[in-house]
Amino acid sequence: MFGISWAEFLVILIVAILVVPVKYWPDVARWLARVVKYIRRIIWKITDATDKIKDQIDLEKPINDVIHTTTDDILNDFSEPLKKSRGRKKQIKNDK
Repeated sequence: MFGISWAEFLVILIVAILVVPVKYWPDVARWLARVVKYIRRIIWKITDATDKIKDQIDLEKPINDVIHTTTDDILNDFSEPLKKSRGRKKQIKNDK
């Protein structure tokens, strides 16, 4: 729990009980409850954001693969006619 062992937590709790007067214990308990709720809310927001980021990354991977394969196919299609036409020019020169 936050890098604190149970023995250390118990010592902190005992010191807090001895330092804080009895009439302020309900206020301290409310404050601690608010702090715990706030920390939980932050943790949930962080985990939700990381899940959304992971989902977005997973969605982008297939799109990137499609883009790369499509780009490679188009570039290959463009380069094939150039290779064929160069070969024809050589044949035409040889025929003359």
